[in-house]
Amino acid sequence: MKICVYAISKNEEKFVDTWYNSMKEADKIFVLDTGSTDKTVEKLKKLGVNVFVKEYDFFRFDKARNESLQLVDEDTDVCVCTDLDEVFNEGWRKELENVWDKKTNKLRYIYNWKLDENNKPIISFMYEKIHSRANYEWIHPVHEILKFKGKNEVIKTNNSIILNHYPDSTKSRSNYLPLLELSVKENPTNDRNMHYLGREYMYYKQYDKSIDILKKHLTLETATWIDERAASMRFIGRCYYCLSNKHEARYWYNKAIDEAPHLRDGYVELALLEYNENNWNNVYKYCLMALTIQTKELTYINEPFSWDYTIYDLLSLSCFYNNKIKEALLWVELALDIDKNNKRLLNNKEIYINNLKQTNN
Repeated sequence: MKICVYAISKNEEKFVDTWYNSMKEADKIFVLDTGSTDKTVEKLKKLGVNVFVKEYDFFRFDKARNESLQLVDEDTDVCVCTDLDEVFNEGWRKELENVWDKKTNKLRYIYNWKLDENNKPIISFMYEKIHSRANYEWIHPVHEILKFKGKNEVIKTNNSIILNHYPDSTKSRSNYLPLLELSVKENPTNDRNMHYLGREYMYYKQYDKSIDILKKHLTLETATWIDERAASMRFIGRCYYCLSNKHEARYWYNKAIDEAPHLRDGYVELALLEYNENNWNNVYKYCLMALTIQTKELTYINEPFSWDYTIYDLLSLSCFYNNKIKEALLWVELALDIDKNNKRLLNNKEIYINNLKQTNN
């Protein structure tokens, strides 16, 4: 079986060595560099990577991905698309060979999109950028996906293949918004890109635009994935709160809960709103409701604050302000089990202990 990795790059020199060591289980590695001004190309070539350089007057991810795919030998059995800030766990090739057969077109595997400082996954979901050489093309200017052009696509899954993401936080993503606007203009009925555009407007604090686009997302016939629908509702709620419309914010958070009651996120966002309003009884109520959900869905929808120390932190604060100090101490201990060196949590714990001592005296 011939397996080739392909990627696009631009100014990624600090990732080259780690990425290459992860990808070298492949038979060949191809990189299309889109105009690096650092030593990315030089370092890749020294490692034996097949590097081609092409600068774009107008860059879009799908075009660059397709042109990088064209670099891959046509007799390749399996193409593995990655970025240079991504790293496979060792042994990925063997795992791929264990599940791939001649009928397979694409493979799903685990993608840890965000990890903490201890390399523990925070946001994980299924990825599918491993595919056969023929019958695929990349579509959409940004948040690009593979489109199958053949018949009867066969997709396998291997949860033992794990790809970790270590992004450069200093890199600008300013081109995402215009590319998303272009994507929606090109395909106004695509629910996925409509959702992403609404979210991007929210990130840029263009709240009215975000609300408008996210509401459009919810009206699309293809917008049937309830997890993503609930996320759009939560984002609408966030935007309304930022516009000081608390009534509408609560309304949309509750809609998100009704849409996807199996997700923690709606409850936690509502608890955070009530925290900002010092409504401690509601904070307590919604956090306890969130904790009844023990299954973390393997999708990009998951919010980090729904699965880190946040719920326990909010519960401890709500108990403290309701003068339930012993219970507050129990919750903050659980928060510290997750984030042991959090100075604010440690300080809160000290406050609770001192408060109990004074009460006992």
